[in-house]
Amino acid sequence: MSREAPPIVTLAERVLVEIEQAVRQFPRYHKYAVGDELRYDARAIARLTHRAWRYSEDRERWLAELVDRVDDLKLNLQIAKRVEAFRSFAQFEALARLISDLGRQCGGWQKQHRKGQNRPAPTAVPGRAQILSARDASYGANR
Repeated sequence: MSREAPPIVTLAERVLVEIEQAVRQFPRYHKYAVGDELRYDARAIARLTHRAWRYSEDRERWLAELVDRVDDLKLNLQIAKRVEAFRSFAQFEALARLISDLGRQCGGWQKQHRKGQNRPAPTAVPGRAQILSARDASYGANR
């Protein structure tokens, strides 16, 4: 029985592939410096999305790491742009948009988990039943 991966997992894999292709076109110096950092962060993000998806009991921990790693990737992307590692601004912009979407989805997933949407509702405290109608409505019903 296999579950279909959520969109964030496929987006993380897409970001990894796009970064691999972009770094392949970097000049040699940047390929082994800032390019290595980009590739490392993208691989870590892909791993963390899979872990957060598969291991629900530790999801909060994986999501916290995931959000931090996406921030690291954004920082390294900016550094790569400043040192002019990308072959064009369009290539940088396309990656920046993908990573921004990934960050939004990570934040949304983390907020959803904090709300506890998937957690069981707290049980009601046993006690007196709640009165649902006004006194006059009860009086007319008993005549």
